[in-house]
Amino acid sequence: MTISDVTKLSPAQPLSVRPLIWIGAITTGTVVTNLFAPQILVGLISRSLDMTAVQAGLISTLTLLGYALGLLLLVPLVDLVENKRLILRTLACAIVSALGTALAPTPNVLLAATFILGASCAAIQMVVPLVASMVAPERRGQAIGDVMSGLMIGILLSRPAASLIADQWNWRGYYVTSAVLMIVLTAALARALPSLNPTAATSYGALLRSFPRLLREEPVLRVRAWTSALVMASFTSFWAAVALRLPEAPFHLDAGGIALFALIGVAGAAATSVAGRWGDRGFARPLLIGAHLLIVIAAALCVWAAMLESRIAALLLMSAGAILLDLGITTDQTLGRRAVNLLQPEARGRINGLFVALFFIGGAAGAAAASIAWSIGGWTMVCVVTAAFGVLGVITDLATKTGSQ
Repeated sequence: MTISDVTKLSPAQPLSVRPLIWIGAITTGTVVTNLFAPQILVGLISRSLDMTAVQAGLISTLTLLGYALGLLLLVPLVDLVENKRLILRTLACAIVSALGTALAPTPNVLLAATFILGASCAAIQMVVPLVASMVAPERRGQAIGDVMSGLMIGILLSRPAASLIADQWNWRGYYVTSAVLMIVLTAALARALPSLNPTAATSYGALLRSFPRLLREEPVLRVRAWTSALVMASFTSFWAAVALRLPEAPFHLDAGGIALFALIGVAGAAATSVAGRWGDRGFARPLLIGAHLLIVIAAALCVWAAMLESRIAALLLMSAGAILLDLGITTDQTLGRRAVNLLQPEARGRINGLFVALFFIGGAAGAAAASIAWSIGGWTMVCVVTAAFGVLGVITDLATKTGSQ
């Protein structure tokens, strides 16, 4: 079986899976940068448009809010509308809104454009399950891992890439660059994507009303979304606070050094393809336990690093902690996606939308927890919170085998 039992592939389109996987990985990695770049560009944008503090704070918030709504309102259309057309049109909206953001003359125009851009980035979650549906179930984990490697690299590179482009040109240059790259990738997808027609006979309203039922009926979705939310919380709690700790002793990094440090986390993306392959071979359960333990170990290393006097030793240990943290997170994310993409094929759009929306809620919780932890106990307390999310993941692994086959 190469496609979902409830979808029909257009015979006019040749199906070459490996190039499609690579294009999917590059596309998801490129598009996702739009969600996190505003966090590093907000200062430049607010000064350029003379924005108030409240307006500046809304830039990143509205981008992520738009993405969350796109997950819940647009991604379910995968189960109702021909997939290729839906993906290409959603990416076209992303291109237009990125250009609109780059050309925005006023704060209100910019905020509206970033909101639409965030919603259009939901195309990412249309591409991942489509690629997964092209692959036989016994190889699906590897395919998802390959695409997820692009996604994770994009997330980790988004901040340093945005900073580099803004330094060379300005913040508008970043959005123009993003739009150009998305134009190229959309053209590639238009040639590579097969036409995939869902055969589910239902209405859009019924699709949206089915979310609670899917959560109730699918324990795999509940458990894997829960652990994915936990690891996303650990990811955001660490990376939200590490930029505050690195300028201090013993690290003494400037803005450029912090951007380079962020690149270290890209090494964690190497886990995605390996985790997918080993998940296909039946090792998902030990991999999940190991992934969550890695998060705990990584947090401990980062506490230790901050206590050292040697700058070089401290940076090496902090780097090792960041790599282990991202290895644990990407492993959980890959295996979680593998598990949920083996569920109801007729509901893959809704299931993926729910899965991603729930772990983004975890990400928001992690950022909020890091803020509180930093104000209470500084870096050590942030690492305690990061480790606590990993501990909860281990407890979940030991308490249930759901979704770990």
